[in-house]
Amino acid sequence: MQNHPDLVKLEQVSVRFGRQETLKNISLSLHDNCITTLIGPNGAGKTTLVRVVLGLIKPTSGSLWCTPGLKVGYMPQKLQIDKTMPLTVKRFLTLGAQNASAALLEKTLDQVGAQHLLMHSFHDLSGGETQRVMLARALLRDPKLLVLDEPVQGVDVNGQTELYALITAIREQRKCGILMISHDLHLVMSSTDHVICLNQHVCCSGHPARVSNDPSFIELFGRSQANAFALYNHQHDHCHDTHGEVIVDHPSLAEKEVITRA
Repeated sequence: MQNHPDLVKLEQVSVRFGRQETLKNISLSLHDNCITTLIGPNGAGKTTLVRVVLGLIKPTSGSLWCTPGLKVGYMPQKLQIDKTMPLTVKRFLTLGAQNASAALLEKTLDQVGAQHLLMHSFHDLSGGETQRVMLARALLRDPKLLVLDEPVQGVDVNGQTELYALITAIREQRKCGILMISHDLHLVMSSTDHVICLNQHVCCSGHPARVSNDPSFIELFGRSQANAFALYNHQHDHCHDTHGEVIVDHPSLAEKEVITRA
């Protein structure tokens, strides 16, 4: 993406488990200061792709490149913790980050709007509070790439909107790259810069407005989902290229209408 350096690059990556090919010839880049959202039906290989990016799975073929010294913060989709184990939010945050100072814990919780939860029991948190605390934990390493697997899982619609707004604010404040998996297509489209539609292979990718009108997207998700995106694809006074960048010298929609009528 223009003016946004690559953090991670996959070239022709395939992953097979036995005879089953889960990913086929995946080529994509994750960029600095850019939110990339990965969408696709169940079984499309989204979790496998995230594990490749995290270095947890080695590709069967193809190559994975990461910028040297890349720090990654990861927020998993689900977290199973024995509820009989006493666990405060403070203790949860310091698991794997024992050197984190009290000031850093408070600052990070404050950034996600959860500073009042520091000494609360992790088990007593609501769905939205749990997601905010897990997001804070992912931020403790000061990552250059943040990987979020269904970050609004178990949160009501109002809470989902707030979390997506928070994720956007974090990108703006930290200038980090974000890879996000989501099923909440109608909500996430206004919070992302780049969309990758996956179904074992990359079906289509680009700016949300472009992807929502792509035949591959419509085939996967149906016309109703594509129509729902009309709420996002409001009338612009500008146009985008395939990467979502504004085309400065492109005629506006109103100008195009005049040209068409002429």
